[in-house]
Amino acid sequence: MPQQLLYEGTIQTANLFEPQRLAEERVIKTHTPDYWQRLKTLQLTPKEIRRTGFPLTTELVKREVTIAQGTVDCALFALEFGVAMNIAGGTHHAFTNRGEGFCLLNDIAIAAQYLLDHQKAKKILVVDLDVHQGNGTAEIFRGDDRVFTFSMHGANNYPLHKEVSDLDIGLPDYASDVFYLTTLESNLNNLLGSVQPDFIFFQSGVDILDTDKLGKLSVTREGCRQRDKIVLTAAKKNRIPLVASMGGGYSPNFRDIIEAHANTYRLAQEIFF
Repeated sequence: MPQQLLYEGTIQTANLFEPQRLAEERVIKTHTPDYWQRLKTLQLTPKEIRRTGFPLTTELVKREVTIAQGTVDCALFALEFGVAMNIAGGTHHAFTNRGEGFCLLNDIAIAAQYLLDHQKAKKILVVDLDVHQGNGTAEIFRGDDRVFTFSMHGANNYPLHKEVSDLDIGLPDYASDVFYLTTLESNLNNLLGSVQPDFIFFQSGVDILDTDKLGKLSVTREGCRQRDKIVLTAAKKNRIPLVASMGGGYSPNFRDIIEAHANTYRLAQEIFF
């Protein structure tokens, strides 16, 4: 995707950054020391590894800590420029003490905790619009009123057992553009007024697309674009720094995924700059 964005002129090479690896002390601010120790030494049980969906390797762990640092870096850039995007991330199925659903470390939670620890944000809103509930993020911040978790997802989709977010909206199968966008806009506007966040993390998974083989929704590519426009415009209008992490996308035609993700970047450029 960076190549596509560079080719079409949406971004320049100066807009790109390459994160280093997240420091261990930051990992264990969000995840339990026992889980991190067993993860980094490749000592997870076979059952735990199966839940992640990945073979556990040193390279995979390095990838996860790099992604997480990328979202921390994005948070700092967003404070400076208003918006920043992680081309990966959105690993919202990682819990304090375990990984699942292709997620080992929760980059959104790690970056949110960083902002709180460094007094760079007082009230954070997580807007999770992946088709799958942000169950790990909900568990991590359960009982922490500094982070409000909002997840709008397929009611009949993974995970079978849902955690309790601060606000969960389970969508029916085959929800279309009008229903989806109306539901999002009304709820987001209400949350901005009631929560009054000073920072937003946006999980912008494109597995809501009607072409997605796992999504079960009927949102078109244009509907997905309008979804992103609603969130990004609200952040800009209310002067709330925003970080977007890309999240999931499982359409058989890879171009559907690339175009939907690219639209998020195009809109950010258009709305913020």
